[in-house]
Amino acid sequence: MENSPAKKTCCESLQNFFTSSKLLIYMGHAMSTWGDRMWNFAVAVFLVELYGDSLLLTAVYGLVVAGSVLLLGAIIGDWVDRNPRLKVAQTSLVVQNSCVIACGGLLMVVFHFKAQLAELYNGWLLTTCYILVISVANVANLASTAMSITIQRDWVVVVAGQDSSKLADMNATLRIIDQLTNILAPMLVGQIMAFGSHFIGCGFISGWNLLSMFLEYMVLWKVYQKTPALAVKSGHKEQNEEELKQLSPDPESKTTQNPEESSQPMIEATSPTLKVMVKVPKKQSRCYKVTEPLRTLQAGWKAYYNQSIFFAGISLAFLYMTVLGFDCITTGYAYTQGLNGSVLSLLMGASAVSGICGTVAFTWVRKKCGLIRTGFISGVAQLLSLMLCVFSVFAPGSPMDLSVSPFQEVYAQVIGEKTLPMIESIEGILTIGNLTTTSPPSEEMLSRNYVSVSLLFAGVIAARVGLWSFDLTVTQLIQENVIESERGVINGVQNSMNYLLDLLHFIMVILAPNPEAFGLLVIISVSFVATGHMMYFYFAFKSLGPRLFLCCSPEQKVRTDGNPSPDNAI
Repeated sequence: MENSPAKKTCCESLQNFFTSSKLLIYMGHAMSTWGDRMWNFAVAVFLVELYGDSLLLTAVYGLVVAGSVLLLGAIIGDWVDRNPRLKVAQTSLVVQNSCVIACGGLLMVVFHFKAQLAELYNGWLLTTCYILVISVANVANLASTAMSITIQRDWVVVVAGQDSSKLADMNATLRIIDQLTNILAPMLVGQIMAFGSHFIGCGFISGWNLLSMFLEYMVLWKVYQKTPALAVKSGHKEQNEEELKQLSPDPESKTTQNPEESSQPMIEATSPTLKVMVKVPKKQSRCYKVTEPLRTLQAGWKAYYNQSIFFAGISLAFLYMTVLGFDCITTGYAYTQGLNGSVLSLLMGASAVSGICGTVAFTWVRKKCGLIRTGFISGVAQLLSLMLCVFSVFAPGSPMDLSVSPFQEVYAQVIGEKTLPMIESIEGILTIGNLTTTSPPSEEMLSRNYVSVSLLFAGVIAARVGLWSFDLTVTQLIQENVIESERGVINGVQNSMNYLLDLLHFIMVILAPNPEAFGLLVIISVSFVATGHMMYFYFAFKSLGPRLFLCCSPEQKVRTDGNPSPDNAI
């Protein structure tokens, strides 16, 4: 009889955990990111397959996606700020999944009737299908951006309440889910396409998104019901009343709690730029309505510039200007250096494990040293790891040759000469993507010196620990130091900055695509990463001063007016 209360308490604790808002957010995020990772991997492969041995459609798709987020990031964030949380989440979810389903169905039609479509109207009907696929996929990506801002940058903060440690744990868990889905989801869809067909792959992804849409919709509603604070947004009194009526029809129940208190950010501040964005004249002319997006864009970037965490956000964006990641560029270079798909799949797995270690290290270091110092320590760790990549440029086996003009291949394509592409065949790309083994290595590959490429990937993998820890640090700094009414637009501008630097790194590769110039790209990449961390060091030293180097000294929270708040420590 004595153990029954303990057992009851244990059972209740387990029940509360499995029905908590925190776990529901994890489940919804896992389903969402799994579908995103499958689609992002598969759409590039589909476009390559549709256009033969050319990467043209894939490049166009990448430029359209990056350009759209760059131009519309602030507007999307402003839309997130202006509307009720549940409406934003549900609308983004439905639009994103519907677009992916439509794209999957269109691709299935194109794969099945490609020959017939190519003959109709001199191939213009097939070209129209390509344009539709890229356009609808771009809309899906914009909806995904809105979904990411509202859930990962807003809902998580409200669910965590005033608990900074809980917010850090939730951010780290969401990032671990990202890492796992980033490696497992492409492996699954890659095997489906390898052993089945691209037609089956399209059908599988469309079916997943259809099922996931209904499940995620239910999860969002459950989280919304369990967290009344989500119904309250500062500066939206009428909307707040309507949202609260949906959650609790009984007026007396509203007096039992004050959700607006828990929905406030961990700092209190007012923003002059917010007034510019919210204030709308009573009589709007047609010209005013037409130019409203431009004013929203201008106000969003101005608000971002005026934030106390401006240099921290810019430092994170600079980390996107790099070829030292597991994207198509680095894997393509590795393929030219004799690494096959099997080895690359193992390296990608090691990279995922390293990223998970970084998220775990973030929570531990933050508790010991504070949030701002965690970013400083993470930056130092990443830079030290990337020194291996710099050494690889001059190590035995490096193809770097400064006597070969980095623009040689570009010039050759302009005058129509035949050139050697970085990846010799389309099968190489698909094999890397599907993570299957390639054909037996040739004598040339067996005679290669792998010291350089080994140092390169050792540095890339080791740097993931510092990279993901730093990313989580800046993410939480933005969450804690941006007022609630600007949370969407600031994160929208941050996404635009990230895409801008990412776009520049692709342009850099286009200008110097030959393997002999890859070493130069490595040095430029490390230089941008170092510049980014120097900006963060300036932000950290401005916030903490000499106490930055004293891990035992408590940190002071930075307010949006740039002054430290003595009442709260991070």
